[in-house]
Amino acid sequence: MSDLLDDPQPGQNLPEFTVSEISGAVKKTLENEFGRIRVRGEVGRVVRARSGHFYYDIKDDRNVLACNTWKGQVAGLAVMPEEGLEVVATGRLTGYGAQSKYNLNVDDLAVAGQGALMALLEKRKKALEAEGLFDASRKARLPYLPEIIGVVTSPTGAVIRDILHRLRDRFPRKVLIWPVAVQGQNCAPEVARAIAGFNALTPGGALPRPDLIIVARGGGSIEDLWGFNEETVARAAAASQIPLISAVGHETDTTLIDYVSDRRAPTPTAAAEMAVPVRMELLAGTQDFGARLTRALAQGLERRGQRLRDLSRAMPRADSLLEAPRQRLDQASAALPAALTRGVQSRRVTLSEAAAGIRPAVIAQVLATKTDRFARLAGRLRPDLVTRDHARKAEALGVLSHRLAIAGQTQTDRLRSRLDNADRMLSTLGYQATLERGYAVVRAEGALVTTAKAASVAPELEIQFADGRMTTGGKPVARKTPKKDDPEQGTLF
Repeated sequence: MSDLLDDPQPGQNLPEFTVSEISGAVKKTLENEFGRIRVRGEVGRVVRARSGHFYYDIKDDRNVLACNTWKGQVAGLAVMPEEGLEVVATGRLTGYGAQSKYNLNVDDLAVAGQGALMALLEKRKKALEAEGLFDASRKARLPYLPEIIGVVTSPTGAVIRDILHRLRDRFPRKVLIWPVAVQGQNCAPEVARAIAGFNALTPGGALPRPDLIIVARGGGSIEDLWGFNEETVARAAAASQIPLISAVGHETDTTLIDYVSDRRAPTPTAAAEMAVPVRMELLAGTQDFGARLTRALAQGLERRGQRLRDLSRAMPRADSLLEAPRQRLDQASAALPAALTRGVQSRRVTLSEAAAGIRPAVIAQVLATKTDRFARLAGRLRPDLVTRDHARKAEALGVLSHRLAIAGQTQTDRLRSRLDNADRMLSTLGYQATLERGYAVVRAEGALVTTAKAASVAPELEIQFADGRMTTGGKPVARKTPKKDDPEQGTLF
């Protein structure tokens, strides 16, 4: 038994490896053996992490290859990975030891053939159409004569020269050019930003907002025009508040932006023709309308003049219309004197008849009636009533006079008390009370002296004490009798 235990077991002389060493060796072998490769297949599951990395599968009918594209590599992709899209992926094959997997790090992704591109385009077209972005009801009407036209295109190609030349020939307008890449991986994001940028401008600002946008590019293959088939461009065009004309490629080329734009032009030159009318045609039309208006006015005036002449011939003459009124006027003039005479006589008779009924006896009777009524009314005014009313009013007047005298005396006393208080306060706060405490007032030529400098230049100083005044020479000054308006007086009366 011990001999069996001492014998070496098969495989005991093989070297031992750690898991990391095995994973590193497999990764190194994959990278050295395959290096940079291209793989064709159909895109399966696609996941975009919050970090910006893409994780997706490329598969055929039997196997699946895990792929990833880091955030910094996404900008270099010609197309974004979409499930069901047949692509050719280019990258480096490597291993991921943490999960015992190998994967392809893709830095270039292209559609595998034109048929796959068309299938992807059809898929996007159906999705956008289902959202209603192709409906004719949401398409805006183009302005008849825009003031400012925004053009999204390459600034160095022949397209912008054709557009500017056509606009200059038809009707010169102000043009704002937003330069973009018209093919390649930067095409879609730059075109989308240009459309959104034109819409973000302020109308009437320093850089005015365009009234119309033209997105233009020359012809090319479907790969060259693919940037205008991106969903970001289509949605930016659909969200534009400014009317938009798409002029991408030639007449036979169709991209997604053509379906969502407000108008599609077969060529960039045709887009310029849609944007503005022909100025000379407008001038000619205006002149034609003016001539037609002049002819219409002249013909209308001629017809109305002829109608007026026809009507004037059917009307009677003015003399014949005035003959009957003149005759009636003459008859009335002849009958007026006799009518006046008869009227005066008739009224004179009526007046005589009325005067005959007014007799002196009747007048005397009416006067006696009025006198008797006046005497009765005067008798109703008794002297005792008049005297009593007079006494009552005299008593009320006496009461009011007494109350007025009391109120006047009260107010006078109150005012006198306030005046006495003010007089006492003046005596207390006056400067004479300050002189009693040993202070003096210095004057020079009648003005107060408050500084030593003013005293040194004064020819003579007058000093006032509590008991009198004196000059700097020692001579007393006779005290003047204060006047009523002298500020030194000690009373306000």
